Amino acid sequence: VQLQASGGGSVQAGGSLRVSCTTSGRTPSSYVMGWFRQAPGKEREFVARIVWNGDLTYYQDSVKGRFTISRDKNTVYLQMNSLEPEDTAVYYCASGRSASRYAYAYEYWGQGTLVTVSS
Repeated sequence: VQLQASGGGSVQAGGSLRVSCTTSGRTPSSYVMGWFRQAPGKEREFVARIVWNGDLTYYQDSVKGRFTISRDKNTVYLQMNSLEPEDTAVYYCASGRSASRYAYAYEYWGQGTLVTVSS
């Protein structure tokens, strides 16, 4: 399984961006797709996840109501609205068997895409 993240960029506070993660190879339908992010000097943190064969989603508290995770065929999206400077980070997509908020539970990782939010 290979993951390819794309769609990052620069935006002003209050703006929107959508990042995408395209999967190749056979992804088991029971797998979970997650988004994580890592800001400079900080640890990688969980953002959102979705079960591949359903629509069950889960979000970190700080992004609830602003971010939406969704999937379509072999692509997972993270729509980010009302962006804040604190959302600036490299965003990574990941895939794994467990519906977890911990990075170690995910087996496959994309290369990351940078999102920069200016004030």
